[in-house]
Amino acid sequence: YYTSIPGSCNFETQDQEWTTVCGLTQDTTDDFDWNVSNSAVTGPTHPHTDHTPGKGQRFLYVNSSTQEEGNRARIITTKFFPASLGVCRVRFWFWMFPSRQTGVLKVYTVEEHGMDILMWSSSRNEENKW
Repeated sequence: YYTSIPGSCNFETQDQEWTTVCGLTQDTTDDFDWNVSNSAVTGPTHPHTDHTPGKGQRFLYVNSSTQEEGNRARIITTKFFPASLGVCRVRFWFWMFPSRQTGVLKVYTVEEHGMDILMWSSSRNEENKW
């Protein structure tokens, strides 16, 4: 479900349509992919629903349990965010179940010449909630 805010999505889509509906794309040069699902697939230690109480059940996830250190799963926005006067806000909710295979969640912006600039990162969410 896409709104007029660039990148806004709740992932309540059929199968893999979320990439088109949400204006996102899988990076073809990464090592594994993000998927949309709910707790039926991700298991009992993970969220039962998304962060919106009573409204949704689907969310993006990666399963890092079978990955090697250094492997990347990356999604990219397909639409440019509008220019702003020194202020750009990105808002999202995340759940990182701490385990030996938990990696680092990173948010980058890409500047006009294509260089990735790290804006935010987190290696764990100790509270075990959104």
